[in-house]
Amino acid sequence: MKKLLSYTAALLVFMFFTSPVPIFAQEEEDVVTMEETVVTAGRVKEKKKEITTNATIIDEEEIKNSSATDLGDLLAEKGIGHIHKYPGISTSVGIRGFRTDATGVDLAGKVLILLNGRRAGTGNAAKIMTKNVERVEIIRGPASVQYGSAAMGGVVNVITKQGKKEPTAFVEGLLGSYGYKEGSAGVSGKYKALDFSGSFTRDSRDDYDTANGVRYYNTGYNYKENGSLNLGYEFLPGNHIGVIYTYFNVDHVGNPEYLRQNDLDDYSDLGNKSVDFIYDGKTANELFSWKLRYFDGKDESEWFWPVASNPGWASDDGISKKLTVDNKGTQAQVSYNREYLLVTAGFDWVNYETKDSKYDPKNTEYDNPAGFLLAKARFFDQRLIITGGARYDEYEVDMKDDGGKESDNHTSPQVGVAYLLTDWLKLRANYGEAFRMPTAQQLAGDLNMWSVHYVGNPDLKPEKSETCEGGLDFSYASFNAGLTYFHTDFKDKIEEYTKPNNDTSYKNLGKAEIEGFEGNISYDIGSLFSWDYQIKPYVSFTCLTKYKDKEANEDLKYTSDLHISYGIRISDLDGFYANLNLAYTGKQNITDYEGGTYATITKDSFTVANLTVSKKILDAEKYGSVTLKGEVQNLFDRDYEYAQGYPMPGRMFFLGLRYDF
Repeated sequence: MKKLLSYTAALLVFMFFTSPVPIFAQEEEDVVTMEETVVTAGRVKEKKKEITTNATIIDEEEIKNSSATDLGDLLAEKGIGHIHKYPGISTSVGIRGFRTDATGVDLAGKVLILLNGRRAGTGNAAKIMTKNVERVEIIRGPASVQYGSAAMGGVVNVITKQGKKEPTAFVEGLLGSYGYKEGSAGVSGKYKALDFSGSFTRDSRDDYDTANGVRYYNTGYNYKENGSLNLGYEFLPGNHIGVIYTYFNVDHVGNPEYLRQNDLDDYSDLGNKSVDFIYDGKTANELFSWKLRYFDGKDESEWFWPVASNPGWASDDGISKKLTVDNKGTQAQVSYNREYLLVTAGFDWVNYETKDSKYDPKNTEYDNPAGFLLAKARFFDQRLIITGGARYDEYEVDMKDDGGKESDNHTSPQVGVAYLLTDWLKLRANYGEAFRMPTAQQLAGDLNMWSVHYVGNPDLKPEKSETCEGGLDFSYASFNAGLTYFHTDFKDKIEEYTKPNNDTSYKNLGKAEIEGFEGNISYDIGSLFSWDYQIKPYVSFTCLTKYKDKEANEDLKYTSDLHISYGIRISDLDGFYANLNLAYTGKQNITDYEGGTYATITKDSFTVANLTVSKKILDAEKYGSVTLKGEVQNLFDRDYEYAQGYPMPGRMFFLGLRYDF
C-alpha cells in the first residue's frame, strides 16, 4: 500500500505541474480528443471515447521503433502484467493476475490472444511476430461477452497491416550480439480497388551469455522464419473481401534446462500458421454493416530429447513428443448503427483437434458454437454512453481414445457506462463476467499417466470471474493520462483431488480475490514550446493491492504487486528517433522447483532497460530513403530472469540498415 500511495502521489504531482498552465494555454485547434478508432472492445469500429473499459493501444510507430521482435517482448516492454519467459521461444503473458497458459495451449489460459479479431490458436506470445503489424489493442478486464472462454484478465488483439496508400517496399538487415543475423523484406500499398501488405523475416542466433558472464549453452536456434500476407479487394463501395495468411517457424531452438544443470542437446521445432477469408460489407447509408470470416490454423510443437542426455526417455529415432493442434472456426455478425444506437448480433464457432504422438490423451476434440448480442446507446448529445451485452456458449469435448464425450454451456453478461464531462475528459465504469471452460481431460478423461489413473468429472463448472472497474481517461493536446481501479472475484477454480479409490479427478475448489490500479501518463514537451521535434516522457503501471488465494489464505504465486513501464521518446522531422524504455517487475512468490524444496520463496524484483536509436541518413524522393538503426538491449547489463533458474541474456548490441522505396 505504501508503494501505491507513493506512485499515486507522484502521478498527481506530475499532472499538477505539467498540465494546468502549459496544456490549456494552447490554441483550441490543437486539442486532441479521444477520436482514435478501436475495434476490439465491441467487435466493430468505434471511437475510443465510447469505450467503457481500460483500453491500451500500441501503434505502428511504437512497434516499428521498439527493440521487440515478437509480441511477448513487446508486452514485456509495456509492462502490462506478468511475463513468464524461457530461453528459446516460450512466453506467456499476464493481465490483472491472470495469464496465458505457460505451455502455449490456447484453451487452458485465462488471457486470450487474438489475431485480427479471432483466436490466435496459441497462448505463446513468442510465436506472434510484430514485423507486419499495424497496431496491438489490449482490452484489460473480462471480455468473454465478445470472445468467449479464457478472456478473464483481458484480450490482446494483434492487427496486421492493410495496404492503404500508394505502394511502398522495404528491405532491412540487422546484425547483433551472439551471432544474431536478421533479414527482412516487405511491401504495402493500394492500387485502385486492390490492397496488399506483406513481409517476411528470417533470423538466427547463437547461445548467449548471462549478465554474470556465464555462457548459457543451448539457448540459440538455427533459424526463425515468420511471414504475413494481407490481400484485399473492394468490389463495391464499402464491400471488401480479403485473405490473410500468417506463418511462423523456428528450427532447432534449444531447451537448455536450468543454468546450473545446463542440458546441451534437448531442442524443439515449433510452428504456427493460419489463413483467414474475410468479407466486410455495409449498405450505402451505413445503416447496416456486417462481417463474415472463416479461418483455419495449425499450431505444432515437436520436442527432441536425445538418448545421450535422457537415457530411457527417447524413442529410437530421438523424437520424444509431437503435439499438433488444428483449429478452425467461423465468425458472422451484423450491426445496426444509428446516431444514438449501435447493436451488433453474431455467431461464433471454433473447433480444436489435438493430437499427441507420445503421451495420453493422444487425441481430443473441442467444439464451441456461441451466439452474442452487444448494444450501445448514446444519450445527451452523445456524451452519455451505456453499453451492454450477453453471450451464450455451448461446448462439447471428445476424448476419443482416452475417455468419452461431455457437453455443457455457459452465459456471460457485461454492462458499462461512460460519460464525457468534456471532449477531453471521460469517466467510465464497467461490470463483466468471464469464464474458462474445463479441458477435455477434466470433463471426460479416463486414462493412465505416470502410474496415475485420471478420471474426468462431468459435473465440473467453468472457472468464473466477476469484475467491477471504474476510471477516467484524459486527452488534451499532447497530454494523455488514465487511471483505473478494478476488483475481481475468481471462483470455481478447477483443481485435482484424490478419490477414495485413489483415482485422480477434478473439483471446483479454488477462489481468489484480485484488486488494484492501472494508470498511464504521457506528454510531448516539445509541443509546449512549439519545437519541431518531440520529447515525450511516459509512464504506465499496474499496481495490485490485493491478490489473495482465498482457499490457502496466501498471496497468489507468480503474481507481482507492481509493474511499471517508463521512459522517453525523442523524434524530429529529419528522420531521427530514439526511445529509452525501462520495465520494472516487482517481487513475486513462487514455488522453488529449481532448488528441489518445492517451498514457497520470494523472487526478487528487477528492471530491464532497452535503448533504440534510428536516423534517416539518405532521403532521395526518387530513389527512396536509407535509415540506420542501433539497439542496446538490457542496457545496464542487469542479471534477471522471468522464470526461476532461466536467466536472460546480458547486454546485447544490434546495428542495422533499412531501405524504403
